[in-house]
Amino acid sequence: MRVSLVLGSGGARGYAHIGVIEELEGAGFEIASISGASMGALIGGLYAAGGLEAYKEWVLGLDVWDVAALLDISFDKRGLIKGEKVFAKLHEIVGDVRIEELPIKYTAVATDIEQNKEVWFQEGDLLQAIRASISIPSFFTPVLVGGRLLVDGGVLNPLPVAPTMSDHTQMTIAVNLYGEWQTPSIEVPKEHRERQERLAKALQKLAEYAKSLTKDEEYSFFDIVSLSFDAMQKTLIRYRLAGYPPDHLIEIPQNICGTYDFHKAYEVIEAGRQAARRFLAEAER
Repeated sequence: MRVSLVLGSGGARGYAHIGVIEELEGAGFEIASISGASMGALIGGLYAAGGLEAYKEWVLGLDVWDVAALLDISFDKRGLIKGEKVFAKLHEIVGDVRIEELPIKYTAVATDIEQNKEVWFQEGDLLQAIRASISIPSFFTPVLVGGRLLVDGGVLNPLPVAPTMSDHTQMTIAVNLYGEWQTPSIEVPKEHRERQERLAKALQKLAEYAKSLTKDEEYSFFDIVSLSFDAMQKTLIRYRLAGYPPDHLIEIPQNICGTYDFHKAYEVIEAGRQAARRFLAEAER
């Protein structure tokens, strides 16, 4: 069955898209079109370019020193991270790819922050489109493309179903990263668990440093930004789904991890896998 796949935004929760894609492919679905915002655009773009398996192996193997090496702190006051090192790695994985040359239809959604408009990338440089789409305000620096200042697609459209409405497919499946399901029970292998614990300790030190800058307040600046962004996206998703309902909705529990918990790749991928299996079981019934 040919399907259109819509991959939502949600920071590190976006790893769940990997598990969803693998399960859908394993069940015989042909993904003919992908529309994504933020991490949904990244995972969808890598899949379309044939680099998803290599990316998965890379993120599952990241250790604390690897992550530290990737954090190119920006001196631009518009964002903390430049992202150049991360995208250098992505370039190693997929190379120079233009969207119009991909084997499937692909749309990355970003936000023109000055004009308050969605920007759909359906042609041009794939990695540039992804970089614009994942520019979480305050974390990644924004991207200037064609005179437009672009930030994360989730600011206006965290679950972009609209770009798939003209697709000639049999079904549209959307993956929402802000679901109400309870966090599933996932057993993390020892190797991954130990690596995650090391990463978590390093991230905790960063969080403690951030809180020290806010005079020991309960929440740091980045905590407030993350919580606010999550609340905004969750509300926007309800409105967007009312206007552009997909045929089926796969929901990933929001509390599987936080927006910046990129050290939890293993369990988040497995959460996506479990959610896709629930969908497939219901579809079979």
